[in-house]
Amino acid sequence: MAHHRIKHYIEYIPMMVTLNLLRLLPYRFGVAFGAFLGSVAWHILRIRRRVSMENLRRCFSDRYTKKELAKIGLESYKNFGRSVLEYALITKLKGGRIAQYVKTENKEIFDSMIGEGKGCIGVGGHFGSWEVSGANLSYLWPGYIDYLVGEQHNLLVDDLMNKNRHLMGIGTIKMGVAARAVLSSVRKGKMVAMLSDQDAGRGGVIIKLFGLPASTPKGPAAFALKAKVPIAMGIIIREKGPYHRFICEKPIRVKPSGNKEEDIRLLTQQYTDVLEKYIRLYPDHWFWAHRRFKSTLK
Repeated sequence: MAHHRIKHYIEYIPMMVTLNLLRLLPYRFGVAFGAFLGSVAWHILRIRRRVSMENLRRCFSDRYTKKELAKIGLESYKNFGRSVLEYALITKLKGGRIAQYVKTENKEIFDSMIGEGKGCIGVGGHFGSWEVSGANLSYLWPGYIDYLVGEQHNLLVDDLMNKNRHLMGIGTIKMGVAARAVLSSVRKGKMVAMLSDQDAGRGGVIIKLFGLPASTPKGPAAFALKAKVPIAMGIIIREKGPYHRFICEKPIRVKPSGNKEEDIRLLTQQYTDVLEKYIRLYPDHWFWAHRRFKSTLK
């Protein structure tokens, strides 16, 4: 136990120091620095570069040349780097400053849905700056959003990662108490948001992504069906540097057929289709380094 505690502090202290140093950076410079780090990760460290290129070829080989795919991969890494720094510096956007950097489209769609008072399941992906997306939701509709988050083995690091979210008014629900806490939050009229665009292994539902079979988490659809609430999607698009557009999509309404597994598959396919639409429009916004088709393709 003592050994684990020492190991946790060894992991925690450098991360805390790094975050505190990053917070000294002006916001715009910090975001630009993130793009530089992403470029280093692609060109020099080559972190999962082969995985990224394989995913890009699978999804876009009929549309882009190899050189164009490599450029998309590089821009994806730069965007991811910006997003990481935006998360580290997110508290600089408190007090309404986020409105200087994010313009929201179709806000009336979410206003209407929220006005129903039933709550919803928010679904997003590793697309654009998802942490800025959540902070924007919290700014526009205070107290409305909870994140469903995985718990890090190192609880010190886990608390550090969630602290920025809490400071921006975003609640967190740990995976370990997911079902009970998610349903409780939704029944209070809140949005419980979760990322659902990574390989879910044998426990996932198989849907189509770019025409390819992809194992996807059942959770969002299962929660929506259980609570009888819609699935909501807000898509964040990076315009330039630290500036974004946040697009409120029309909610996906639950229409149970009595066949639970088929209903889960259909809902999962519907929200995945929305995400795919934006990936096709902005391919450099998605995180291609994940082994998205690990369970379904060799």
